Amino acid sequence: MSNQIHREITPLKENDCFLIFDREREFFNFPIHFHPEFEINYIRHAKGGKRVVGDHIGEIEEKELVMVGPNLYHGWENYKNTGKETLHEITIQFPRELFNDDLLSRNLLQPVKELMNNAYRGILFSQETINMIEPRLQRLSQKRGFDSYLEFQSLLYDLAISRDQQLLTNMSFLRQNDFHNSERIESIYTFVKENFGKKIKLEDAASRVNMTVVSFSRLIKQRTGKSFVDFVNEIRLGYATRLLIESNKSIGEICFECGFNNISNFNRIFKKRQGCTPSEFRTNFTGTRSVF
Repeated sequence: MSNQIHREITPLKENDCFLIFDREREFFNFPIHFHPEFEINYIRHAKGGKRVVGDHIGEIEEKELVMVGPNLYHGWENYKNTGKETLHEITIQFPRELFNDDLLSRNLLQPVKELMNNAYRGILFSQETINMIEPRLQRLSQKRGFDSYLEFQSLLYDLAISRDQQLLTNMSFLRQNDFHNSERIESIYTFVKENFGKKIKLEDAASRVNMTVVSFSRLIKQRTGKSFVDFVNEIRLGYATRLLIESNKSIGEICFECGFNNISNFNRIFKKRQGCTPSEFRTNFTGTRSVF
């Protein structure tokens, strides 16, 4: 892991629609970084490499396709990748201004709007989607002019409607509000963010939006796919991972600061979500500092 997270200055100019890089190399050598543009990254022949997106760490397969939103830090490291095969990487970067709110509000573009909202948490696409998109990505790098723009738009739409997308980061890493279409959920999310370090009662959260506990619990499950306890813990874990990365506070200090009532419970919940203990997670990020 590099000892610093870099702000990448991309070559995109003010009037550019998007850039695409198609390159081959032996190993990953670019540090963990972030930039204000959206990015789609396809990788082949780097099995065993490590993917880092926000607070997510995962091992990549033979083929990889990820989309990240603006200012979400990300990068790939060699890890278990031996470099026996030359890795192939295709990267597309485009500015958020390419699609304004008026355009994305059109019915036809609703899937693209959702795709871009989800990209703020990082999206890992399925192997089925990769197999479908792979030849088009390779052809896109060969196209020029308006033909390349039309193909890029078509590719975005197909990604948007693809199945089995996996969101990578915790909700607390979200750089914009993905609950914009629900005032109640937005209000609850704000309430939890402001009080995650304290004991949060289900009854207090329900009363905040003038709902019964039963109706409130049903709403949370429908809109987030989680129970209220899991919803709160995910937000707490987001702040915990930030503190593990960005501070020198002890595990115990972070545990109680983020609202967990004891260290063993914190370790158990953290390991279930991240696949490692808080100490192991910190070791993977030793020396890094996030800049936003």
